Amino acid sequence: MSTTTTTLAELPALKGTELGTSDWVEVTQERVNLFADATGDHQWIHVDVERAKAESPFGGPIGHGYLTLSLLIPMWSEVLVVTDMTMGVNYGLNKVRFPAPVPVGAKLRLTATLKDVEEIPGGLQITATAVIEAEGGSKPVCIAEPVYRFYG
Repeated sequence: MSTTTTTLAELPALKGTELGTSDWVEVTQERVNLFADATGDHQWIHVDVERAKAESPFGGPIGHGYLTLSLLIPMWSEVLVVTDMTMGVNYGLNKVRFPAPVPVGAKLRLTATLKDVEEIPGGLQITATAVIEAEGGSKPVCIAEPVYRFYG
């Protein structure tokens, strides 16, 4: 894991730099099932292990794309720490793609780059490039452009 620790005043100078890489997070079947329960998405390719092994083109169950995306938040907290911010909010996403499936049991990690920083009333809005990879994978499992607002 590598983390950038900074302040709101120092953040604009980091534009264009890689912020860091998170620790690995395992996508277990239990996590997939809990996500299915929370969202109501019980598609068999996620939750029916035996059917997914027999019928899925992925060879077994895979995590939901939005589960992968939701892991961005805990991994993000390992990549960037803004010491003097009093509150942060997810403002949105400019772009999200899921180039590869996430097999259950895969370990994922985030690498993030600071793409842009803008002043807003009371703080800063940042746009990042987020790449989530699976250990041993040939291509990313998620590429996103999250937008966060940090307030001091």
